[in-house]
Amino acid sequence: MFDYQASPQCLQAKVILITGASEGIGRAMALSFAAAGATVLLNGRNIARLESLYDEIVGAGFAEPAICPMDLSSQHYEDYIVLQNSIGETFGRLDGLLHNAGVLGRINPIANTLTQDWLKVMQTNLNAPFFLTKAMLPLLEEAEHGSIVFVSSGVGRQGRANWGAYAASKFGTEGLMQVLSDELDTISNIRVNSLNPGATNTAMRRMAFPGEMASSNPSPASIAAAFLFLMSDDSIGVTGQALNAQQGAAADYQPAVSDDRK
Repeated sequence: MFDYQASPQCLQAKVILITGASEGIGRAMALSFAAAGATVLLNGRNIARLESLYDEIVGAGFAEPAICPMDLSSQHYEDYIVLQNSIGETFGRLDGLLHNAGVLGRINPIANTLTQDWLKVMQTNLNAPFFLTKAMLPLLEEAEHGSIVFVSSGVGRQGRANWGAYAASKFGTEGLMQVLSDELDTISNIRVNSLNPGATNTAMRRMAFPGEMASSNPSPASIAAAFLFLMSDDSIGVTGQALNAQQGAAADYQPAVSDDRK
């Protein structure tokens, strides 16, 4: 996968919903997917950033995107059904769903984790992807070949001290991916995979590793090939896989630990 060369229009005419599209990996993938021919549906909390991204995509001459503002930390299932209806009425189907949005929470031991922090991380990182996936499945079924990609993490595959709620939420993500893939494998045109981006120069990475030289990590745009592969028809038949966008993608350093205790 590391050497995958995407064709210039590998996502031509596909409709792809991206959560957490306002910055970091989500923003970079929105631009990459649009450049590859997709109509991207931009989800995020920061409307100003989404509008700026919208303008950049349109200004580049790519297909006009759509803005779908939503705070995943506080939505109810009915809100996702409203979004499903809106997408269905406008586009009639959904070819791809990239679950990128996530929150880090506090990096500290389980014993020091506040209940409200745990619940917030689980709501954004695990509950929201479940709600959104469940709501979007009928639209993904309408696509000739649907693809769901969960952005994972090295600490969601091998637990590490102090990663607490974030690691647990990503383990849940991996489990959700596996169960869903197994359920859909023989009865659906939808493939489901997870992708660990590895160390990447994003705001979340800088927050988790404040002592790390951020510029030593690749930019989000530089790992687009793996995402393009999973969203394109080149990955038909690939499902239930926990993949890495980079070799040696697991977190290589211990994070800064909060000393908050309560």
